[in-house]
Amino acid sequence: MLLLPIVLALVHLLGFLSAVRAVMEARTAQGSIAWAVALIGFPYLALPLYWIFGTSKFAGYVIERRASLLQTSEIARNAQRQLEDRGLLAASESKWELPFERLAKLPVTTGNDAKLLIDGDASFAAMFDGIRSARNYVLAQFFIFRDDRIGREFEDRLIERARAGVRVFVLYDPVGCMHLPRTYLKRLIDAGVQVRAFRTAGGLKRFQINFRNHRKIVIADGVRAWVGGLNVGDEYLGRDPKYGFWRDTHMELEGPVVQEVQAAFFEDWHFASGERLSLDWDPRPAESGARRTILALPSGPADDFETCTLFFMAMISAARSRLWIATPYFVPDEQFITAVQLAALRGADVRILVPKHNNHPLVALSTWTYVEELEAAGAAFYQYPRGFMHQKVTLVDDDACTIGTANFDNRSFRLNFELTIAVADRDFTSSVEKMLENDFAQSERITSADFRRRSFAFRFAARASRLAAPVQ
Repeated sequence: MLLLPIVLALVHLLGFLSAVRAVMEARTAQGSIAWAVALIGFPYLALPLYWIFGTSKFAGYVIERRASLLQTSEIARNAQRQLEDRGLLAASESKWELPFERLAKLPVTTGNDAKLLIDGDASFAAMFDGIRSARNYVLAQFFIFRDDRIGREFEDRLIERARAGVRVFVLYDPVGCMHLPRTYLKRLIDAGVQVRAFRTAGGLKRFQINFRNHRKIVIADGVRAWVGGLNVGDEYLGRDPKYGFWRDTHMELEGPVVQEVQAAFFEDWHFASGERLSLDWDPRPAESGARRTILALPSGPADDFETCTLFFMAMISAARSRLWIATPYFVPDEQFITAVQLAALRGADVRILVPKHNNHPLVALSTWTYVEELEAAGAAFYQYPRGFMHQKVTLVDDDACTIGTANFDNRSFRLNFELTIAVADRDFTSSVEKMLENDFAQSERITSADFRRRSFAFRFAARASRLAAPVQ
């Protein structure tokens, strides 16, 4: 009989102590208040939720980027000298200057080339060509691997290289791959592929399950890299009848930026395995002779700052003539709404492209609530009606763009490990502009009047869905 009061008292004590921690560590005052009230008033429900979803920092991850490492390692000093000797550091007048380098902990480089890959067929064909050409090593990292037609084809390509004597390393997120059968991984391991899970769940990391490694990376020999929105699954090729056509964007990279993408993979591998890969940092110019200015921006909850938030806030603030955003999940917080409103009020052509048919119904509903706020300042919303649009692309003015893995939501800005490739190059930006113009031409403009014409139940559901965005 005494056990129950003791247990209840312990739960309330843990609720109080957790509330103290929430006040000390929550990202916003609103988050502190929400968690504190819930933990003290309803500890039986709030405690498990807080310990799963309330943590804002990711423990145990070490950031050791090689090019910000000028004072910390001989490898870094050698890498910096190589960049300088080969003329691969971007000029100071580049659109991407010191603040972005400090955020990325990597330098802005030139001597790069980039190729735009539109949709799954082009993206997987390019990645398979790169894997086939690898002679020394292949690095592959995805949030999702599926044991389906394209998943097995991807697996076969990796196994073939491993059996040919090429070192192959595969990193996956256990939450994204929760339905992946162990036989898929076993086939890779039996062929000599080194496979690791990014330990966000299970064991001592069970309370970090709210974090994800959302990066999608393939690297061949440190010379070519592929980054973008596609995971490894049939739906990304439009083969899933539930989603139908899948609109996505990936990119192929050559030049010293490939080494920056590789640095992000090294850090993830080190966290997942405890091993430091002994692959030299050797930044080489693109064989094509292109001189595109590019920065790789790894971001995540282990960063000193909210790297992804600060970067995209700076991007929006830099827009003068144009700001185009394509994202499947547009659920930003108030600081982003203010920044986008200011861009529109400055006279920039602000357009936001989202899918008409979303795989997250709450996100689809809440997106409508942003239409009124942004339309009043001059921004325009478009819905892409074909299948599902999953690309993560931003276009700023005529000479800068980003392609990567980050969505415009709290999860990407603060909870996921993401990778964004920022390109300051008029020629490449022009190709992105043409791609997005084609997307807008196929899309439907939506307005606040459309929202107001909806039923009260729909509008209430949209407002309520927006409240479900995490407050941490």
